[in-house]
Amino acid sequence: MRLTKEEKLFLKKRIEKKIEEIETYLEDLYSFVPENIEEYKGDVVKRMACERCCEKIAEALVDLAIFLIRFKEIGYNDEDEKAFGVLLKNNIIDEKLCGKLRNLKGMRDYIAHRYGEINDEIVFNSVKNDLEKDVEDFLAMSKKIANECII
Repeated sequence: MRLTKEEKLFLKKRIEKKIEEIETYLEDLYSFVPENIEEYKGDVVKRMACERCCEKIAEALVDLAIFLIRFKEIGYNDEDEKAFGVLLKNNIIDEKLCGKLRNLKGMRDYIAHRYGEINDEIVFNSVKNDLEKDVEDFLAMSKKIANECII
């Protein structure tokens, strides 16, 4: 089913709003992330705030992926675990980015469902070394798709 002009514009606005939301979460996260692992482990408030931001970023990335799938008019059944795979299969993202986004979603699931067993070093290292670039790569690609909309 082809999207109408109005539906396409609506989705474009949803994509742009979701990108802004993710950018805000990133700004929030990097405004309070500790400089080192010792500070991270020793400050329960900052640690919990970082974990919560990671959860919110991952959830918003899945939402964004679903919006992009709909925007590109790809058949999809709304199983959020597979959204990044659908983008990969349709050559919208590459295998490397797909793997990183899946890992972020996996970290979110781990944080959400095994709160007392979280490996602080994994979360901290992800936040300090990978998360920002991986998210920015996905956002840049998402902006490009939203801007290619010719109505």
